[in-house]
Amino acid sequence: MENPVLQSIEPVIKNSEHVRINEDKIREFAESFSQKGHWMNNSPFDINVLTDEEKLAFSFIFNSISFSYWGNPKWTIDYKGEKVDGAYGLIASIGKVLEKEKKILDFEYLSDISAIDLELILKGNIMIPLIEHRMNILHEIGSVLRKKFDGSPVNLLEKSGRDALKLVSLLINEFPSFNDCTFYNGYHVFFNKRAQLFASDVYQLFNGEGYGNLTNSDKLTACADYKLPKILRELSILEYSRELEFIIDNKRQIPRDCMQETEIRANTVKAIELIKEGLKERIPGIKSIHVNDCVWLLSQNKSPDDKPYHLVRTTAY
Repeated sequence: MENPVLQSIEPVIKNSEHVRINEDKIREFAESFSQKGHWMNNSPFDINVLTDEEKLAFSFIFNSISFSYWGNPKWTIDYKGEKVDGAYGLIASIGKVLEKEKKILDFEYLSDISAIDLELILKGNIMIPLIEHRMNILHEIGSVLRKKFDGSPVNLLEKSGRDALKLVSLLINEFPSFNDCTFYNGYHVFFNKRAQLFASDVYQLFNGEGYGNLTNSDKLTACADYKLPKILRELSILEYSRELEFIIDNKRQIPRDCMQETEIRANTVKAIELIKEGLKERIPGIKSIHVNDCVWLLSQNKSPDDKPYHLVRTTAY
């Protein structure tokens, strides 16, 4: 079984007008590359205090509503005396609830979670963007999981046959909110960012054992978001047209599914694949998900010289 993402992005790579990959810079980065482990290892809430079943449910819920954190000001929460934002902020928000009670892992509760409850769970300095979309997605996953999988992500995993690619396919077919695709010059292009990240997280949370014993994990691609291309651009691996540079550097929002967004995402996936290929001899067994996490973790090192990321208001990432 092959990952449809890779074949689908090729027409975008071939015809990109605003984004190109500098393969010389890929070789430079590959030479200095060092693995940094699973990105969740650095999260403020220790997921390992949960049972295996709870960890699986946690990851499923998190990946269902992990998207679009940016804004001015940026959504931020207080957790154990520290300010946390973005994906780690969402993890900490869920973790806060779990330190008091476990009902947030109950999919019957999520299938009918109220706006007031969700706003309290995600309470920060401002309202998190797309709060209503997040609530609707929780209703969807709670309802579908109850009706088709007896309310347990374990059954979702079992129905996939413990195959990472089949798990992704199951998610996008059974849960419409996980479907992440677009069209580019008439070509159907797939990214499936959140579905692939869930499969990757399950594999890595369990170190490839138990629930994490998934075949085809080596065929998962990079999870095309807004952090990866930001770092790849800073590394000069991704090069943008002057027009796109102007838009991004001036923090102007671009529409979802526009040509520029699709080219950024497709070239991000391709660049991570090329980095992985360049590392295979030096690091046997390296997977795209390992490179993905390494590059994403680089985005957590804040600097005044950081370049902005592209701004798209979307539930895809």
